[in-house]
Amino acid sequence: MITTSGLTKSYDELPAVRDVSMRCEPGTITGFLGANGAGKSTTLKMIAGLVRPDRGTATIDGRPFVELPNPTRVVGMLLDASAMHPGRSGRATLTIAARLAGVPSRRVEDLLDLVGLADAADKRVGTYSLGMRQRLGVAQALAGGPRALILDEPANGLDPEGIAWMRTFLRDFADRGGTVLLSSHLLHEVQATADHLVVIAGGAVVAAGRLDELLASSTILVRSPDPGALAAALQAARIGYVAGPGEALTVDAAGGQVTTEVLAGIARDHRVLLTELRPSEANGLEQLFFSLTAADAEPAQGAAA
Repeated sequence: MITTSGLTKSYDELPAVRDVSMRCEPGTITGFLGANGAGKSTTLKMIAGLVRPDRGTATIDGRPFVELPNPTRVVGMLLDASAMHPGRSGRATLTIAARLAGVPSRRVEDLLDLVGLADAADKRVGTYSLGMRQRLGVAQALAGGPRALILDEPANGLDPEGIAWMRTFLRDFADRGGTVLLSSHLLHEVQATADHLVVIAGGAVVAAGRLDELLASSTILVRSPDPGALAAALQAARIGYVAGPGEALTVDAAGGQVTTEVLAGIARDHRVLLTELRPSEANGLEQLFFSLTAADAEPAQGAAA
């Protein structure tokens, strides 16, 4: 179990993370999404004990990371694939990781096979491509046989075959009872892999829950011959929206409080004629992500989610 409660962090009085709470259950993959600068990396570093929060707590298996007697046996982490000694070989890098974890050195060969680096095991890490370093980073995270994984952009630099391998590996890890917290910009891969989703914008959680539930009717399409009047009515009701497609407006309904009935009532009260009002078709993670983060990025277009 990976949990956070009210994590808050500021730098020079500028908020980086605001009251972030999440719960990652065993047997699940949680996708942690947000734009650059949203607070994802700071949150992960607080969970890993690398950054001290101003307020709030983070625990793994019921304890803060710094209190785990042998952290590598509980949680494996990949926060920066470039943080490896370039002069060491892949085999030497994993041998050190195995020793630190207190596991037999024979596990190194198993890990090299698992991540597809057996043929490059004796090459210096400095000669590895970004994708190869990502694979080596995953192997390092697995050295202690942990029950949980925290991965920041693990598919970055992987080719299509590597991305497919990563997806299969994470699904198998979770299906065997493991807990995965995954940060990624590859929204299509998160949608294909994750069970749960946490979206952060401006340092705060703007959506959290089961992926299938968040994607179900996550947005509503509303259209009027007078889009300006419709936009004004939505702003007055503090309803978040983004422009498009075409002259229509797409309204965020991920929280479940905004429905077609609610929007029809707003249009009636403001005497705005509607010519179309329906749940958006083909709601995907990309559409959900932008509908949740657009209000934070462009507050003039509506209330924050």
